[in-house]
Amino acid sequence: MKIFVFGSNLAGRHGKGAALDAKTLWDAEYGVGEGPTGRAYAIPTKDESLKRRTILQIRASVNKFKEYAKAHPEMVFFVTRIGCGLAGYKDDDIGPMFEGAPSNCELPPGWGQPVKPDYY
Repeated sequence: MKIFVFGSNLAGRHGKGAALDAKTLWDAEYGVGEGPTGRAYAIPTKDESLKRRTILQIRASVNKFKEYAKAHPEMVFFVTRIGCGLAGYKDDDIGPMFEGAPSNCELPPGWGQPVKPDYY
């Protein structure tokens, strides 16, 4: 089973971007802002008031997701560029959080790679 992984808000208002796709195409339930929902998985990048969450808060949610993905090897997780649209983060901010993601996660190009110092 393929699971759509998208950036959400803790209120579970899936009104724009990939969250809207998750609701309309992947059966994500309105009101579910984190975790499995329909044929999708929500990783919150905004809070209940739709304000951007901190990198540390997002990292904690990404870690929960990675544990969920490890516990469900029968699923394939298509991870979108969470946080890089409406939340305003860059790929370099979010991508490294996915380092060590299990092999059943399909990540955006360059994500999940360790960050290299500038001298490399």
